[in-house]
Amino acid sequence: MSSSAFARWVNSPTGPKTTHFWGPVANWGFVAAGLVDTQKPEELVSGPMTGTLCLYSALFMRFAWRVEPRNYILFACHATNECVQMYNFQRWARWSLNNPTSSISSSAINTGDVIPELKKKE
Repeated sequence: MSSSAFARWVNSPTGPKTTHFWGPVANWGFVAAGLVDTQKPEELVSGPMTGTLCLYSALFMRFAWRVEPRNYILFACHATNECVQMYNFQRWARWSLNNPTSSISSSAINTGDVIPELKKKE
């Protein structure tokens, strides 16, 4: 009796019955958040956090490649996140180099003075 390719995948070590599938699926949230950040002004991108996410994705790409069974979904997720985060990091780095004395206070961010759409309506 032969089973379908779909049934074999469902029951495989990297199928949807395992954390090898659902972990990477959840990690696509990092990619979505990074894509949202590409639309933010550079001064609102956190350089330290974006750099940390770059390192995180680089480490997990290696993990995804080395783990048995090899996790291609996790690798693709972190490779994509690495690209998005590196793009955001270079945007922030260029802004930081061109505005060395400029910084946004937390009160400006909290009151919405930086982005007019965030101003509280009275």
